[in-house]
Amino acid sequence: MTDPQRKTNPREGGGGRAVHDLGGLAGDPIDRAEHAVTLHEQRVDALVLLLVETKRHIFRVDALRRTIEDYSQSEYHGLGYYDRWARAIRNLLVEQEVLTADEIDARMAEIRRRLEDEGVTVVARGT
Repeated sequence: MTDPQRKTNPREGGGGRAVHDLGGLAGDPIDRAEHAVTLHEQRVDALVLLLVETKRHIFRVDALRRTIEDYSQSEYHGLGYYDRWARAIRNLLVEQEVLTADEIDARMAEIRRRLEDEGVTVVARGT
């Protein structure tokens, strides 16, 4: 396993704050309305639970947070909440040498082809 180095990126015009540190900054209003949990959100949440679970212990929640906090400003703001998690899971699986990037990419291409063959429109998330 690799020993990752933290590379937290500073926010543009944020007075030295990291990209993920939004507390106290002016921004768009927060939509506090409840929403139905999507299948995508449920699956990403389930993946995290499985990967941090004590028997498997592929990585810790702290590593997931570190990975998300290391995104560039455009990555951080260009992804939705669960898309950040999904990308972090992928990055950690590669970082911890569980899978290679090529293995993940090949499997994703296989799934995409199968779905398209079934007539399903595939929308890339968090790319």
